[in-house]
Amino acid sequence: MLLLQIDTALILEKVILIIVILLGSLGVAMYATWGERKVSAIMQDRVGPNRAGPFGLFLPLADGMKLFFKEEIIPDRSTKFIFILGPCLAMLTACMTSAIVPWGPDYTMASGHIVSLQVADINIGILFVFGIVSLGVYGVMLGGWASNNKFSLLSSIRAASQAISYELAMGISLIALLMMTGSLSLRDIVSQQHGFWNDGYFSWNFFKQPLGFIIFFTCACAELNRAPFDLPECDSELNMGYHQEYSSMKLGFYLFAEYINMFVSSTIMVTLFFGGYNFPFMDQLAASLNPLLFTAICVMVLLAKVICMILFFMFIRWTLPRFRYDQLMKLGWRSLIPLALVNMLITGIVILWVFKS
Repeated sequence: MLLLQIDTALILEKVILIIVILLGSLGVAMYATWGERKVSAIMQDRVGPNRAGPFGLFLPLADGMKLFFKEEIIPDRSTKFIFILGPCLAMLTACMTSAIVPWGPDYTMASGHIVSLQVADINIGILFVFGIVSLGVYGVMLGGWASNNKFSLLSSIRAASQAISYELAMGISLIALLMMTGSLSLRDIVSQQHGFWNDGYFSWNFFKQPLGFIIFFTCACAELNRAPFDLPECDSELNMGYHQEYSSMKLGFYLFAEYINMFVSSTIMVTLFFGGYNFPFMDQLAASLNPLLFTAICVMVLLAKVICMILFFMFIRWTLPRFRYDQLMKLGWRSLIPLALVNMLITGIVILWVFKS
């Protein structure tokens, strides 16, 4: 009976955490659209959203209502089941990756019960991320193929080849990081970056693997189909791309999936390279604060880092022009993959030299 109560409490705890993460991801995705427009307006010397509510803050709500009440149109010559499955799969895979992110340190209640701010602490967390990311392209492929539109099909083929090309460099760039951490678990990687300074050097992995981060970030831009890697949605060549035939909330699912993916990708990068919820002097702060308040501060620190990463994504989008498709492929195969291999070899040499000494 006691075991059943414990399992019920654990299940309820995880369900609440899942709901909070999903609602938070949707909220961030909604207001990332507002932030995108504000950032582009500032960089182009425009005003930006300012009509729907104060500072245009109600604009995401207006966009959501517009998409929700639009007419649902399914082309007669489309493969209807797969046409509907495409955006659903894109949305599902976008939401699944956040399950293994440690959003904060464990909180110990007065009763002694430990609350983990991580849905699933699996020991192959990085492999789980790559598995879900590789499935995400199927949503784009199915949508483009089922539309029975040549522009949508070309766009989905571009997206697939782009994802395959840059996932390889992304994976190799992480091998060097895994050689240093010795673990695939995101919680272990975060705990190794405790605080900010350790043993006479910075503890965050960004300072130990700067080239690995640059390669990983570049590949993440390509995986997200964001400028300058937005070849699958190239308006001047392919109209709207793979979601050209979509309307109403099916189109909304694709748009939401893009921004949720950007949020989750930023969270993964902050977790791997920027210490996650760790920050300088956190041990001194933990000793003088209530444990619940300290946990809340750690979560806010993680979200602040993620917001900074999202803004960096936006700055890149509104600064660099779009690559040509041949330039995109050359960058992935001739530049990023060799750089990732060199970085991996240098990391191995340094690790062996440190162990020998």
